[in-house]
Amino acid sequence: MCGRFALTATAEELIELFGLLEAEDFPARYNIAPTQPIIVVTASDRAKPGSNLPERKAMLVRWGFTPGWARDPRKFPLLINARSESAVGKAAFRAAMRHRRILVPASGFYEWHRPAKGTGEASQAYWVRPKRGGVVAFAGLMETWSSADGSEVDTAAVLTTGANRAVRHIHDRMPVVILPEDFARWLDCKTQEPREIADLMRPAPDDYFEAIAVSDRVNKVANTGPEIQEEVVPAKSPETAGRKRAEDRNGDDRQMSLF
Repeated sequence: MCGRFALTATAEELIELFGLLEAEDFPARYNIAPTQPIIVVTASDRAKPGSNLPERKAMLVRWGFTPGWARDPRKFPLLINARSESAVGKAAFRAAMRHRRILVPASGFYEWHRPAKGTGEASQAYWVRPKRGGVVAFAGLMETWSSADGSEVDTAAVLTTGANRAVRHIHDRMPVVILPEDFARWLDCKTQEPREIADLMRPAPDDYFEAIAVSDRVNKVANTGPEIQEEVVPAKSPETAGRKRAEDRNGDDRQMSLF
């Protein structure tokens, strides 16, 4: 899943990567949490000057998807993620999958390894970022919810898929990453139906991300500075723990064979 992420790129970097005509300046954000405003990229109805491709624009939406048919968002579950494998079949996401696909710019995301109960191990937070740096584009869905008094709220969710090798030892899910060469296909909701972009909803290449252990300061939404991304040495990493258990089992087997 994706429950926290960061965006520390400049407006100029987003304009260049996403082909935006413009983007307002915004502060670096190191700990973006659900219900907060996030920047998303959408395709507009107008064509770019001198091109047949639609203009792309950046806008702020609330992270927490609310279907248009929901009567009261306060009583509706907070949908920050949508499973890519089943989103088109879900009533909440079906229309958005066909008509309102978006890109969510990020510098990376946070994930937690939560050991099974009874192991005595503490949860460990990880900062998962592109190995080569830069901005990554998560696949997202958008919906505008309208109240009875006519007010509107733009909302969004991040699509997830099965984790790749770099993330699998931490969590079994990760955000869907859309590569730059696929931006146009993903955002084209007029000619590209969900079945035609299904191939884009796959795990990122195994060498795309790296996972950095960080402290539990990221757990608190109030902590918003760059220090939450400082690397720490985990007390016991998932990989190390797994190797240690395997070594212990092998050792026990050898001892039993001797006696």
